[in-house]
Amino acid sequence: MKLYIKSFFVLIVLSITSCEDVIEVSVPSAEPRLVIEASLDWKKGTLGNEQTIQLSTSTPYFDTEKLDPLSGASVKVKNTSTGVEYVFIDQKDGSYNISNFEPVINDTYTLEIIYNNETYSATETLRAVSPIKAVEQTLEGGFYDDVLDVYIFWDDPVDEENYYMIRFIEEGDLLPILEDFPDEFVNGNQLDAFFEKDRDSDDPEAEFNPGDVVDISLYGISKEYFNYVRLLIEQYYSGGDPFSAIPVKLKGNCVNLDNPENYAHGYFRLSEFDTVNYTFVEQE
Repeated sequence: MKLYIKSFFVLIVLSITSCEDVIEVSVPSAEPRLVIEASLDWKKGTLGNEQTIQLSTSTPYFDTEKLDPLSGASVKVKNTSTGVEYVFIDQKDGSYNISNFEPVINDTYTLEIIYNNETYSATETLRAVSPIKAVEQTLEGGFYDDVLDVYIFWDDPVDEENYYMIRFIEEGDLLPILEDFPDEFVNGNQLDAFFEKDRDSDDPEAEFNPGDVVDISLYGISKEYFNYVRLLIEQYYSGGDPFSAIPVKLKGNCVNLDNPENYAHGYFRLSEFDTVNYTFVEQE
């Protein structure tokens, strides 16, 4: 692949002229890697039977196309606690679906993907989460006293080591905000998390206003996934910060058993989650 950079020089003698140079820069390329999106999420109050795993292959850094959907792989998940095996059906568009999955809290599951005669494997345990017991809006709890924010509250189980991921997205946004949260210093207490937009006196729409709608989801996650997603979040929000740590390659838990050097991107995760949909109202 070649990157073309255009440079212009202005030379004033008796008239103004310009010239254009084409500089060829060699950009390192790599073979496409398997990308695994395998988050088996069980929403409280549902059976959790319907699950989807997405497979694709990576594309070159400067490629404007999205990831290439991958079909033709064999995808299975096995409950290693019971021996029950679940076969995901290839939908020929990069997605692999199942409608009879049985989530069991604290059971361990193993993912097996066979692609190009190589086997990828990952193991995780399904983690529970406490229900969201309340959601509130306020003007007093955040960084600004005249900007609306929203809180969720839940009870952390006593004498347990728990890790949480919170997913927040406003209606109309393309990407969610993710936060990680351990109970290391707050074990057994009522916990809360809040979301508030930055104050902008020139643009009231940049703040939350009555009628705005948000979705907030609380996930129970493993310690291993917590460590992974924490690095992922730190690298995402450190973009452009000259004092931030140098980004590193993040490898998930999906291992190539036949050729370890040809590792996959992505992570195999199982989580129970609770979610609320909240509409802001006029503050009294």
